[in-house]
Amino acid sequence: MKKRLVTSALPYVNNIPHLGNLTQVLSADVFARFCRSKGYETLYVCGTDEYGTATETRALKEGVSPRELCDHYHTIHRDIYAWFNISFDYFGRTSTPLQTEIVQKIFREVDAAGYITEHELEQLYCPKCERFLADRFVEGTCPHCGSTGARGDQCDNCQTLLDPTELIDPKCGVCGTKPIPRKTKHLYIDLPKALPLLETWMKQASVDGFWANNAVQVTKSWIRDGLKERCITRDLKWGIPVPKEGYEGKVFYVWFDAPIGYVSISANATSEWKKWWFDPTNTELFQFIGKDNIPFHTVIFPSCQLATGENWTMLHHMSSTEYLNYEGGKFSKSLGIGIFGNDVQETGIPADVWRFYMYYNRPEKSDVTFTWADFQEKVNGELIGNLSNLVNRTLTFVSRFYDGKVPEGELDLELFKAITDKEKEIDSLMERAEERESLRQILALSSIGNKAFQDGEPWKMRKDNPQKAASLLKTLVYLIRDLGVMIEPFMPTTSVRLLTFLHDTDARWTSLGNYTGLSELGETELLFAKLDDDLIASLRERFAGSQDERAAKELLNASKEESTNKMEKKMEQKEPETQETIAEQFNRRVILKVATIINVEKHPAGDKLYILTLDCKEENSRTIVSSIVPYYTAEELQGQNIVLVSNLKPANFRGVKSSGMLLAASDPNAEEHTTCEVLFAPQFEAGTVLEPEGLEQPEGPISYVKADHFFAMPIYAEKGIVKVDGKALGANSKVLSSKKYLDGPVG
Repeated sequence: MKKRLVTSALPYVNNIPHLGNLTQVLSADVFARFCRSKGYETLYVCGTDEYGTATETRALKEGVSPRELCDHYHTIHRDIYAWFNISFDYFGRTSTPLQTEIVQKIFREVDAAGYITEHELEQLYCPKCERFLADRFVEGTCPHCGSTGARGDQCDNCQTLLDPTELIDPKCGVCGTKPIPRKTKHLYIDLPKALPLLETWMKQASVDGFWANNAVQVTKSWIRDGLKERCITRDLKWGIPVPKEGYEGKVFYVWFDAPIGYVSISANATSEWKKWWFDPTNTELFQFIGKDNIPFHTVIFPSCQLATGENWTMLHHMSSTEYLNYEGGKFSKSLGIGIFGNDVQETGIPADVWRFYMYYNRPEKSDVTFTWADFQEKVNGELIGNLSNLVNRTLTFVSRFYDGKVPEGELDLELFKAITDKEKEIDSLMERAEERESLRQILALSSIGNKAFQDGEPWKMRKDNPQKAASLLKTLVYLIRDLGVMIEPFMPTTSVRLLTFLHDTDARWTSLGNYTGLSELGETELLFAKLDDDLIASLRERFAGSQDERAAKELLNASKEESTNKMEKKMEQKEPETQETIAEQFNRRVILKVATIINVEKHPAGDKLYILTLDCKEENSRTIVSSIVPYYTAEELQGQNIVLVSNLKPANFRGVKSSGMLLAASDPNAEEHTTCEVLFAPQFEAGTVLEPEGLEQPEGPISYVKADHFFAMPIYAEKGIVKVDGKALGANSKVLSSKKYLDGPVG
């Protein structure tokens, strides 16, 4: 088995990465995890790309040095990738001494071999800044599409590579002055001279390494259109100095030095880096990039490697994706449009859920658009309705009817064959880094398990044909183990949780199809919480527009909130005109409504939490979260009538929106949180509103009450009767009672 050297496109350091940027890092992570699980010796390296014009211009705008800017954003990138559980073997950066050493060495070798040329050219010069302007320091109108936001190296609108002198109405990107042309010298790599070496290598490498179709087509089009000598030096301060007489004050163009960053980051990771980069017989290089970076990885960097004459490990497999778009538009770091890595962490949605959707929707063969509606649909339908459903229904059934023991007996051979056939297909897809289709086939395998469970009717077969029921369930338990292994590259945290249910966290890809060794289940719980409509609607609104527009909106809201707080403070200072009665009119109209519990499930992220679905005789059912697991079983709660604080403002409890709280009593003589009695209300119909006698009726709509009002509610039990200010709570001549704790607080 050859070693697997895995790289993902080095994220540029001058901004926060959005989901589109994260695609490549996540893609390489899945493949690296798969390789390790299958037993390949694997090295996955990445890091921030730090030199170049974009860094220098951003540093100028922010009033800091390029080094300070890079330090700041490198930390942001590192922390975002850590939150996503990216399993780098080493995450480095290109602004290191080893990067300078290796880049300069490669340049000297390419120069000595005759592949470097020198040309004098006219370049734009800013008289105010007194400097030649590198490509990105020039802005103007694109001569191809007419976009006014084009930079001197590329038009983001039409993706055309440009020379700064081609721009219409150019201006200095720093001071806005119109630049003037002046003569200067630069160094070029002679790509036409290197073309015979490149073509010979590519014809074999693209076939042996099954490059993505867009990688092959883009590379062929570059060659077909005729390779040109490409400038590799720039007039900048922030970069790797050119080690050649006459070029003092110039640095290497970032796209000459950036791909070499893979090499220097490996060298920073291990002293044995040459066994990876100079061992093509025993090492395969897998690179994960976006389609806009293809030529630099299939033409420019390989040409430099070949021109040195050294025995490099060169590109084996190129996995190059198309674009991920956002809600009908494009992700854009420069414009701040889309969902960014730091935004994702603030949604309250677990990293594995984001990872699932990114792989399920990976733009492998065409552009893909992220929409919140599709995100919700795929998570609730496939991740929860398919995968989580199979795990929960199977393991819960085994726990209940087989005392948590994996049923003994023979396997269901027909089901086993269907499973192993599908697993071979998935393995083949993963070897080719077809990750989107791999995940979809894993979910198809989960669907096979769900259908087998449903068709097999183990709830009936357990009595009619116990041996057949045991055979089905045993096979399904092992299928779940295999699914736990196969989702590990995609959802590592979920994989660990799932395999923990089976006491088999050591299972690896090499364990697939080996249906022995499991004996007893551990405690199980739901893997995920559904994404509800209100959460998705709020996120869609929150992440609309650009980051600047969002920041302005937050500032405006903060200003409004401050004004409201000041007004409330003034109102609080006024003397009340009338004396409130019945505990200040029951804390300004708390509404207590009787509700029937129609469904009970454990919260996937809370050991003490139940998620209760309630029928309140309203248009829609309600969901609340309650910490009563230690006191009641699900069976004891199912179908019971409870009392709901129905106008408590909804709150998010570990990813689940809770629209109210239930009433419960406690023993006033016991330690806090050690006793609990849910106040069941069988004598009242669902939808009944309970009030203390004498409470004023509201004149208009009743608004939400705040949580601090709820906890301060003056409700207590007196001789078993629940009261407020001495008035019994009830309706229709009936009163609410506490059966267990006759005297004490209720809340």
